[in-house]
Amino acid sequence: MTDDGQVTRVTLTATEAAVLAYEGRTWPGPGAKERAIREGLGLTPVRYYQLLNALMDDPRALEHAPGTVNRLRRIREAQRARR
Repeated sequence: MTDDGQVTRVTLTATEAAVLAYEGRTWPGPGAKERAIREGLGLTPVRYYQLLNALMDDPRALEHAPGTVNRLRRIREAQRARR
């Protein structure tokens, strides 16, 4: 909130938005997603998944892509319940 009482919105970075967009896509086969992550985003798959995991708990990500974030949260909870 600013000094004059207005709420400031902090948006996702371009990389964060791209990670969510990649996660919302379907991929044709094994390796295609990892190749696209390296070539399209310039990230290693490990770094991509680190960012993705952080975004799952980020309210900005939920506002930006609620369907994707909620789907990922459901998957994460199901995996935790199996352990």
